[in-house]
Amino acid sequence: MATEDLSDSSSFNEQDLIKGHEVDSFQQSILSEDEAPDSANNPFLNEKFREKYVNLYEDAQYECRGKFDPYFKWSKQAQRKLTFKLDFRVTFLACIFFSALQLDRGNLAQAVSDNLLEDLNMNTNNYNTGMTIFYVCFLAAELPSQLVSKRLGADVWIPIQITSWSIVTICQFRLTGKGSFYACRALLGFLEGGFIPDLVLWLSYFYTSAELSIRLSFFWTAMYATTIVNYLIAYGILHMSGVHGRAGWAWLFLIEGFITLAIGISAFFLMVPSAVQTGKPWNKNGWLTEEEQKIVVNKILRDDPSKGDMHNRQGLSLKMLFQALCDWHLWPIYLIGICAYIPENTITAYLTLVLRDMGFSTFHTNLLCIPYNFLKIIVLIVVTYFSERITNIFGTALIQPLWVVPLVGILRFWKGSLVNHWGTYVVLTIMLADPYIHAMMVSACSRNSQSIKTRTVSASLYNMFVQAGSIISSNIYRTPDKPLYHAGNSVLFAFGLAMFPILIGTKLFYMYLNKRRDKIWSAMSQEERDNYITTTTDSGSSRLDFRFAH
Repeated sequence: MATEDLSDSSSFNEQDLIKGHEVDSFQQSILSEDEAPDSANNPFLNEKFREKYVNLYEDAQYECRGKFDPYFKWSKQAQRKLTFKLDFRVTFLACIFFSALQLDRGNLAQAVSDNLLEDLNMNTNNYNTGMTIFYVCFLAAELPSQLVSKRLGADVWIPIQITSWSIVTICQFRLTGKGSFYACRALLGFLEGGFIPDLVLWLSYFYTSAELSIRLSFFWTAMYATTIVNYLIAYGILHMSGVHGRAGWAWLFLIEGFITLAIGISAFFLMVPSAVQTGKPWNKNGWLTEEEQKIVVNKILRDDPSKGDMHNRQGLSLKMLFQALCDWHLWPIYLIGICAYIPENTITAYLTLVLRDMGFSTFHTNLLCIPYNFLKIIVLIVVTYFSERITNIFGTALIQPLWVVPLVGILRFWKGSLVNHWGTYVVLTIMLADPYIHAMMVSACSRNSQSIKTRTVSASLYNMFVQAGSIISSNIYRTPDKPLYHAGNSVLFAFGLAMFPILIGTKLFYMYLNKRRDKIWSAMSQEERDNYITTTTDSGSSRLDFRFAH
């Protein structure tokens, strides 16, 4: 299991906490070699810190407070066994739900390979407009969706979302022109917006920050695996063109919509509110033992004590929302979100159209879109694991522009791309296999939020910036620039270059903040630190004892 240097991701270092205090023999005994790493890094060994958070959890009516035990210990073997169970019960389930999202928002690429634009009397610019409408609505729904999810509970809101957008997908069977196309794009955007932050928030109830980063890589691996399956499904379904007088793309929307509907209905029965609320009428004891519940709760709180400052049915007040919006420490990550994925999103959205314009058939086009998704999965997992291994998020993320810039440069400046179709296809495939740093950035947002209210809002804000980037990307390739969009690729080249100063600047920014706080914290006596812990009005990532992950 990947772990992270606590000087970056935790509020306290154990040596700082117990320095100057007499630690009784019982406390010493929990630092045994057999104990899991997360239980050894225990900020609650500090009496003042412990008292503050015990009261905070009670005041917040935190649903897991009954399992909180500052002195509880567990073995590495028990944690490994529990992690495997959580990966099956939580991560695998989240991946299935995310697959439902990708199935219904990704099938448009397959549909346009089957002459959808021609059938609806649309051109490339109309397609851009539809994509823009989708992303604008998706962006607008991000924050409201998070507020609803926080009030109702992710386990209630997520099934509602999946079920609702699957119905809209089914309705696309009857698309007749631009108006109905735009209307469905808008509805899908509103219903799907906020889903990803909602699901990430739910995952954070079960995993520590370092564990979450790896699980998020599985999360987006599911997206690319679904895309592969989607192209294979499309290859078969598009052969139904003409059945009952309907186009193949219409059957694609109908069949995949019903698949998603089944997933949405099952989500009502499979999701749980928290680690201590896994019981169902048909399984009253739940799927975690008493000890497993305590391991989940205590490892999470020792990694991030602020995860208990709200309960999972507590909505955000306007004051909480404003405070989270004003947390300027996270804005560099938001800037990354708006710029990082523009080259990839633009080329992905147009890949099937480009391949068709290059002379490939509908069916060959869908098969040719599979290889880059397979490569993407491998690169995504390797890069995310590597970033956790060396505990260097933004340094590892530099691999992305190093990969993208030369390949987009080839697409822009290589004159042979006009005649060498297979060569162009190879360049496109390798370029789209670039490291997807989204999982790393979402994890960085979560780690650097340091409170439930900020984490809830920051997840939405980050995704809103990502969708703003998607709006930009959906308007870069224009009809007069067909078939290889050289003018558009000049813009993508510029965005790729911009990622170098943005990523390097973000890392230096967090290093500077940590170094400045280290200097202030080191100059304080233990008594001054204890007094700060119990009396400070600083909150979240503004606290002197918080260190940013970078």
